[in-house]
Amino acid sequence: MTSQSSQNPSFSNIHQSVKIPNDNRWKKVFAFFGPAYLVSVGYMDPGNWATDIEGGARFGYALVWVLLMSNLMAVLLQTLSARLGIVTGRDLAQACRDNYPAPVAYSLWFLAEIAIAACDLAEVLGTAIGINLLFHFPVLWGVIIAGFDTFLLLLIQNFGVRKFEAFIVTLVATIGGCFLIELFLSKPDIMMVTKGFAPSLPEGALFVAIGIIGATVMPHNLYLHSSLVQTRAVEPTNEGKRIAAKYNFLDSVIALNAAFFVNAAILILAASTFHKNGVVVTELQQAHELISPLLGTTLAGTLFAIALLAAGQSSTLTGTLAGQIVMEGFLHFKMRPFLRRLITRMVAIIPAIWVLLTAGETGTYQLLILSQVILSLQLPFAIIPLIHFTSDRRQMGEFASKPLVVFFSWVVAVIIIVLNIKLVIDKSTEFLSAQSSIFPKIGILVVSIVLVLLLIYIIVKPFLDRTNRGKSRKPTFTMLDEGANLRLDKPSYTRVGVTIAFSDNDKKVLSEACSIARQHNAELYLFHVVEGVGGVVYGGAAFDAEAREDELYLRRVGDALIAEGIATKCFLGFGDVPKAIVGLCKEHNVELLVMGGHGHRGLWDFVFGATISPVRHELSIPMLIVR
Repeated sequence: MTSQSSQNPSFSNIHQSVKIPNDNRWKKVFAFFGPAYLVSVGYMDPGNWATDIEGGARFGYALVWVLLMSNLMAVLLQTLSARLGIVTGRDLAQACRDNYPAPVAYSLWFLAEIAIAACDLAEVLGTAIGINLLFHFPVLWGVIIAGFDTFLLLLIQNFGVRKFEAFIVTLVATIGGCFLIELFLSKPDIMMVTKGFAPSLPEGALFVAIGIIGATVMPHNLYLHSSLVQTRAVEPTNEGKRIAAKYNFLDSVIALNAAFFVNAAILILAASTFHKNGVVVTELQQAHELISPLLGTTLAGTLFAIALLAAGQSSTLTGTLAGQIVMEGFLHFKMRPFLRRLITRMVAIIPAIWVLLTAGETGTYQLLILSQVILSLQLPFAIIPLIHFTSDRRQMGEFASKPLVVFFSWVVAVIIIVLNIKLVIDKSTEFLSAQSSIFPKIGILVVSIVLVLLLIYIIVKPFLDRTNRGKSRKPTFTMLDEGANLRLDKPSYTRVGVTIAFSDNDKKVLSEACSIARQHNAELYLFHVVEGVGGVVYGGAAFDAEAREDELYLRRVGDALIAEGIATKCFLGFGDVPKAIVGLCKEHNVELLVMGGHGHRGLWDFVFGATISPVRHELSIPMLIVR
């Protein structure tokens, strides 16, 4: 594997931003706590609610053991995910990009994006139903309102990763507190709960058990966790990585057991309330309506709605982060968080609105189930690469998974894959039986064949790579000569472009540019863009007061540089800033561009506009960004 990914970490703005104190052991432990809590909310999202309520209402306490087994699987897989990020400095998406050919990596990215959109669909519906239950807005309005939580995410992210983690932990605590009170009100049969931990499958329970497992182990969480652990400034030594792996394991155990408590509480609540009274629940709204009269207090329904709203919001925020990781890791492409969130949310909102308009609010429950099936379909394509990467000693060194861990990992993978394949087959068969046209059947057959071939490839390829690893291969490229000395070409610049914004940062930008010009005996090309109405409407023909003042000031700066012995030319651009800068650079054939960084991001990028990102995507020359 190359080191490219480690040099370009996902979430570069918060990469290693959390310092690890060494003066106090408990402060050190606390500094590592956080990533697993962000991951844990994916294990208690509204999709889990649907399967847990159905399991408890139909089969009582009998499937509690399925939740426990799912939780143990989740702890193992999330531990592997965290270890991958800590040891290699790469998240799972980056590792897939590095290890698989481009067509396979792009296919895995596409499947991951579908899974994230499906997960977001469940979260949109959960948020919308929670708003409906609390404030009696129509679910359709709730879906539209849920689309605006993008701004909430951007606002919270600006406060830093630790405050974002604290916000998520608050939501998780809200969910847990609500269900703790619900359990107290429902008075479950403790002996029956205890018996539920003994493995058993009542008649007709297999399908629900598969749904619970499919809804519990989330593929996007594996990508998310491997990146979030890199927000800690871990010592790059084996001892530092060992300490980080130990404390992140503890973080995962505590956080995922909290998620297990929530899921078990939902199932036990459904068993002690609905199953006990012979009530079959087919949607979340029905559960809310029935829980208050069955428990004899309106508080129960309110707590249910509050917890559902908190679950939808917490999981949708972390789902956004997973979407950024997947895009940056697989494609090595960064998008403004606002646009990334908006695209993902629109993909989720459109089917939700369509179902609400065609099938009414009763169709939302089936849409929740469908979202879990889609997640199940993608799950093997995240688990198998994770097991391969973390068991490869070439990549993990002494932190490679031990044989016993590898064995249990593959057992978990096989169980999840077999059960989820059955879930997908059953749902596909159910769907196709209602279709009269042959085209949907052909389409599903083709997609199934492609996915099976892709699955076989990602299973087999790492084993073949290890088999061929001992064969000598002559490198096609090396930077080292025979004496192990670096052979690097020294860059030479004759035309250096410099953007002047007439701001306080210009002094730093010109200082860097002048240093380069003197070193290379290069000529400076000063660029400034007139952004006023005249520049936008009339372009280069504009010569209003703003354009005249800008030109005068630019020439004064140029004359001052010439007086310092630096050859300088000045040029104005007009209208759209990024396009104007790109045009000036290409027109004058500059070989290096020096720009000032504005320092704002997120929502302010949307308000004030971003310059650096669109410029660097259009130019193929080196750029120096000065902050």
